[in-house]
Amino acid sequence: MSRLELAAERLAKALESLESVTAPLAMATQSALETEKRMAQLNAERESLLKRIADLEEETRSLSGLTEEVEGRLDGAIAEIRAALGR
Repeated sequence: MSRLELAAERLAKALESLESVTAPLAMATQSALETEKRMAQLNAERESLLKRIADLEEETRSLSGLTEEVEGRLDGAIAEIRAALGR
């Protein structure tokens, strides 16, 4: 074997070794990018849900006020009916 062939063989082995070492790194990098993308989606969804919760809490407060008003009016109407019936 000539020196050139030996050098080419050593280079090929070195490249194979390098590829075997870098392949998991490339996969890990791709996985990290996918995880980062998924986290961004989940954060956006979280923000959307927090906004929705805040809106629902505000609606609940508003409905609570209306419920109290209706309760007061019903109590008044019942009192008027009882008074009219002489009770």
